[in-house]
Amino acid sequence: MPTYGMDIALKKKISDKRDPALDLQVQQWIETVIEEKFPDVPYEDAIKDGVILCKLMNKLQPNSIPKYATSGGSFQYRENIALFQNAARAYGLGEAQLFQTIDLFEKRNIPQVTLCLFVLSRLVQKQKSNGSTLSPRVSEADAREFSDEQLNTAKNGLPLLHEGTHKDVNQSG
Repeated sequence: MPTYGMDIALKKKISDKRDPALDLQVQQWIETVIEEKFPDVPYEDAIKDGVILCKLMNKLQPNSIPKYATSGGSFQYRENIALFQNAARAYGLGEAQLFQTIDLFEKRNIPQVTLCLFVLSRLVQKQKSNGSTLSPRVSEADAREFSDEQLNTAKNGLPLLHEGTHKDVNQSG
């Protein structure tokens, strides 16, 4: 189907966002996790049927997708993608971090698919201390609690170090 006007501009904007290096990093991370190489096809074609994504979720969360289609047609593959999305949601990915089925199946927004998988890798890193990592360690909150006395001291100004120990010291020594 030909594209016109705004569709062309939108396609260009999405394709400009695509980072082949990040696609490759995500692919290598998935291959490491599922312990299987991608088929010799472009990245987006390898994951389009959702099979690799289902395998990924089952490695991250065993039996999170007990049954998925390894062959079939469009309906089964779209169902695989939906199964991945549901498992990723249950694993902790937020709605804003997920991609839409058509983003992958119709290759409308592969950068969003890659971003989703990248965020998933960071979530895995946060939840598990071992395993393959794709990015720097995610920082965690380190909340501090202060007593009322400590807070009041801070409000009134910090005490000087060794306050009062040099009262009698002057220039003459």
